[in-house]
Amino acid sequence: MPQYLIASDLDNTLLNAEHRVDALTRDTLRTLSARGHVIALASGRHYHDIAAIRRQLDIPAWIISSNGAHVHDVDDGVVSDTLVPTALVRALVDLPRPASVRLNLYTRDRWLIDAEAPELLPLHAMTGFTYQVDEMDDLDNEHVGKVLYIGEPALLKPLELTLRERHGEALHITYSAANSLEIMQRGVNKATALSRALKALDLPTEKALAFGDNFNDVEMLTLAGHAYVVSNAHPAVIDQLPHATTIGAHHESAVAHALREFFALD
Repeated sequence: MPQYLIASDLDNTLLNAEHRVDALTRDTLRTLSARGHVIALASGRHYHDIAAIRRQLDIPAWIISSNGAHVHDVDDGVVSDTLVPTALVRALVDLPRPASVRLNLYTRDRWLIDAEAPELLPLHAMTGFTYQVDEMDDLDNEHVGKVLYIGEPALLKPLELTLRERHGEALHITYSAANSLEIMQRGVNKATALSRALKALDLPTEKALAFGDNFNDVEMLTLAGHAYVVSNAHPAVIDQLPHATTIGAHHESAVAHALREFFALD
């Protein structure tokens, strides 16, 4: 069988309900990697967070982190690195927000947050990567790939509208979950990152399989020749992707089952 690139979102797609990789998913990805197919872990998570998951999978895999702001190949070579300009980061930090909305900055090396948020820790328990509380007063030496607001959807909506009105021409604004408003430099998304990987591998989009569940996956799922959405995906995402195949839920090892069927592993 010819080589394919398999790109998957992590939370609520590849990972199970405990935000971990189950045995069937791990074994399936290892088998496909051993047969010469390329795996890409594509997530809004930080690079170091995803790298820890890759180590647990024990496979060579591309890492598309911060929704495509950073792309690393299997040898950790930097394929692309697209940052939010410091002036725009400062504007986002200074934007008034409700007290319960947490502001996060993903730099090349760190995850900064404006206050403690222990409810976020279980999502990253398997990797050990965690935030550092920071006042975010001095940003001149930071290299920010993503700004993230986490809070109740009703509180994020006014922020989103303000951001689109003030900075919509300069930034890419999306959601990775109902409570996670994500902001990158304009042009940064998982599809542009996937395109760079395909170009480096000299593969056409027809040889790409992509899996996802939320709005930050739409561009990638639109690009890939074979697109799959999990059944627990946001309903509006499923509606936007009529060409995509809906599979089972993330806690049912749906990605693994779909891959095993596509590559006739069973």
